[in-house]
Amino acid sequence: MVLRDLILGLDVISISGDLDREIYDIFYDSRQIKENSMFVCIKGFKTDGHLYIDNALKRGAAAILAEDDVRIEGATVIRVKDTKVAMAAMAVSFYGAPAQKMDLIGITGTNGKTSITYIMKRILEKSGNKAGIIGTIANWMGNKRIDAVRTTPESIDIQKICYEMVENEIKSCAMEVSSHSLQLGRVDGLDFKVGIFTNLTPDHLDFHHTMDNYYEAKKRLFYKTSICNIINVDDEYGRLLQQELSSHHTPILTYGINNPADIYATDIKMTIKTVGFKLSTPSFSEEITIGIPGIFTVYNALAAAGAAYALKISSTDIIQGLRDFTGVPGRFELINGISSFSVIVDYAHTPDALENVLKAAKEFADNRVITVFGCGGDRDQTKRSVMGKISGRLSDFTVITSDNPRTEEPLNIIHMIEEGIKWTKGAYIIIEDRREAIRYALKEAKPGDLVLIAGKGHETTQTIKNRIYPFDDKKVAMEIAGEEEII
Repeated sequence: MVLRDLILGLDVISISGDLDREIYDIFYDSRQIKENSMFVCIKGFKTDGHLYIDNALKRGAAAILAEDDVRIEGATVIRVKDTKVAMAAMAVSFYGAPAQKMDLIGITGTNGKTSITYIMKRILEKSGNKAGIIGTIANWMGNKRIDAVRTTPESIDIQKICYEMVENEIKSCAMEVSSHSLQLGRVDGLDFKVGIFTNLTPDHLDFHHTMDNYYEAKKRLFYKTSICNIINVDDEYGRLLQQELSSHHTPILTYGINNPADIYATDIKMTIKTVGFKLSTPSFSEEITIGIPGIFTVYNALAAAGAAYALKISSTDIIQGLRDFTGVPGRFELINGISSFSVIVDYAHTPDALENVLKAAKEFADNRVITVFGCGGDRDQTKRSVMGKISGRLSDFTVITSDNPRTEEPLNIIHMIEEGIKWTKGAYIIIEDRREAIRYALKEAKPGDLVLIAGKGHETTQTIKNRIYPFDDKKVAMEIAGEEEII
């Protein structure tokens, strides 16, 4: 694409160099630069893209998009106020606005996003659509899996993924939309047909600082939608969002269990392997059973059913899609092969998620609930004692351990968790090494007990002091079960 056309509409401060050169790609990582591409200098949390201009030029960059006043021989420099905003606009132009060519469903909220994308994909495929996912665990183009780097990629990456989806005849895509991506403009320029709000509980306050700021970031998604906004009115922020969006042009469908809603569930029945409920919508009702127990499964199913209903997918396809949903790796995943007691791996890493999963576990545990969990380092510290308190209150026994301590001292994080659990008088032990913590819990478990290993879920690595080590809770639990002969 000709550079002159690529920067049309940008809020340009200054230009130096030739605008008639052809640009073949756009990158914000100088290591990916190719001949005749553009390098976008992004000021991030840990580094500044302006420091890598020389490297980009050596690799063949023909144009530089910058915020700082830089002078370079042989390359065109476009200076703008905000390179992230400009990159999002250029990405739309460069890839031809691919999101307009499919049904893009955006899901935001603290908990439930990943599961809803997978349920949506199942429903969409039942309706005959080739569907995709952009999310935390992986991106999917039909049956093709692509590893994900973060919950919501950078704007240029999103547009490229959407472009490739359109090229591969993907008709619909369910996308996790993080608060960071909304705040930092990564989803600017995307055309969402439907937006889903799940819930809002304390998380990422190291970035947003206050719940009000966190909510305001999430709210941005619902001004980018064209067909419908789907809102959980059992959540207090959901009810606030419904009120604030009432005068907005996009219609609203509500969902819930405890409050009046357009899409709702009644007659909820739980077992260790399933949850059953009656799904009701404005035009049909049906008994549903899903093979993932827990009240959160009901909420996730309601959200997906609401979005599918808004997209005019048939009741038959909605019902069959829900019934065929088999779960998400690391989301309340029951480990098969351990018969005398149950072991469940879950991604719960926020207070609300941990409380939900523990309440679900207590619904069907025949005996004690033993919880193994820690909290990630270099992340929101305010939730650590809260999660300790929740585990102490709802678990019969807690093993406090490390999650991904990153650059923090693991024991410092653990002691913050301990401050919360002390208030509950709940029984606990501290074992810093996560493998040994899991071993202790499995050896401690008796017939009828349920061991919950929380915090990492689908993750297959552990980050300690900027080094990444292989660590998969599910595999580790199975290895230990074999070593200790408790299978």
